[in-house]
Amino acid sequence: MRTTLSIRRAAVVFAAVGALALTGCGGDGDGKKESGDDSGKGTDSASTVDLPKLDGEKVSVAAVWTGPEQANFTKVLDEFENRTGADVTFVPAQDPIINFLGTKIAGKQPPDVAMIPQVGAIQQAAAKKWAKPVGAEAKAQLDKNYAKVWQDLGAVDGTQYGVYFKAANKSLIWYNAAAFDNAGASEPKTWKDFLTTAETVGASGVTPVSVGGADGWTLTDWFENVYLSQAGPEKYDQLAKHEIPWTDPSVKDALTTLAELFGKPELIAGGADGALQTEFPASVTQTFTGGDQPKGAMVFEGDFVAINIAQTEAKIGTDAKVFPFPAVGADSPVVTGGDAAVALKDSKGAQALLTWLASADAAKIWAEAGGFISPNKGLDLKAYPNEVQRTMAQALIDAGDDVRFDMSDQAPQSFGGTPGVGEWKILQDFLKNPKDIAGAQKKLESEAVKAYKS
Repeated sequence: MRTTLSIRRAAVVFAAVGALALTGCGGDGDGKKESGDDSGKGTDSASTVDLPKLDGEKVSVAAVWTGPEQANFTKVLDEFENRTGADVTFVPAQDPIINFLGTKIAGKQPPDVAMIPQVGAIQQAAAKKWAKPVGAEAKAQLDKNYAKVWQDLGAVDGTQYGVYFKAANKSLIWYNAAAFDNAGASEPKTWKDFLTTAETVGASGVTPVSVGGADGWTLTDWFENVYLSQAGPEKYDQLAKHEIPWTDPSVKDALTTLAELFGKPELIAGGADGALQTEFPASVTQTFTGGDQPKGAMVFEGDFVAINIAQTEAKIGTDAKVFPFPAVGADSPVVTGGDAAVALKDSKGAQALLTWLASADAAKIWAEAGGFISPNKGLDLKAYPNEVQRTMAQALIDAGDDVRFDMSDQAPQSFGGTPGVGEWKILQDFLKNPKDIAGAQKKLESEAVKAYKS
């Protein structure tokens, strides 16, 4: 789940997001009309897409989503069933999804469509001849609703394979407002201020930062935000393509900065050992339970954190607030990502589902449920349940073609997208021993060399 917006533009927009969070978001059950309700784009027509009749046709969709994400995606699939008469089955997948799909394909039971969260994995699926090109109807929806960059991210060697349905801004830090109030803490704008804020919260008796280190992808996001802000977009692009090595001084600088947090176990809920046993959903829920005495006062991750906050009694905009990832260099970073639908069978049902997922109608269903941002510029922004999400979505659309994808998701999956190996494992080891910066760099480069050659 991860792309990078124009940094300077996004820094301004997401500063506004923080201000919105401070003043309340709307959609909090008070019955008041939210401000900005008439600022949306798109249309309110009954249908923005024509779909074929598929009475009785079975369509299977594989994705790694679980819990609320799976439930919300199922609502999207249910409406596809209603409109087409198809019989859709959700197939739970595991990371790395390429390995999961390989097993299914070897057993001659591939799903019709897979939701793939890494650019590198789409490229692998195309190289293995698993992925089927997007049909004319879905391509028409893409041309109508998507900036060129989102189409290019789903294309391999000029052939369109992916339909990016879900995007995410992954440069946000969410915090327990009561814990901040009790500590007398304020929202930081720079990395130095962030560490000072953490110390202030810690002095109040609440551990400041909750880290979901059991899921290695969260640690890649920590690194990428620091690296993008500190090294800049040009270096970011070079490292993403492995045009510079992981032993580059810019990587050393970023790991040194990250060690300023990871090297102080008293600032992390449960210390390094506790963080490495905490999965991402728990890292969020433990931040927003326990009133003003949570296990952690802040948690870093994307807009989709809202899904997990909804599993607690906290309300976004009052109990749960948000600020942009603090600037390490001149500007705050904005790293985002996304999930693309890829057809693995050249069937009428698979192509119809891609067409549906490329439509504003499909995006509207999950947008209304929350915890979702769409790159679909045809989606009426009124669909989002609160002004925070609306503003984040607007920033994504306004960025147009000025985006870059999450670094680890651009890498071969064996390096940037597999639990227990590659970048995920090395950064977990780094969280445990942040003093060994040179050792981490050497391991990262060694694994990257093997992955990019293969």
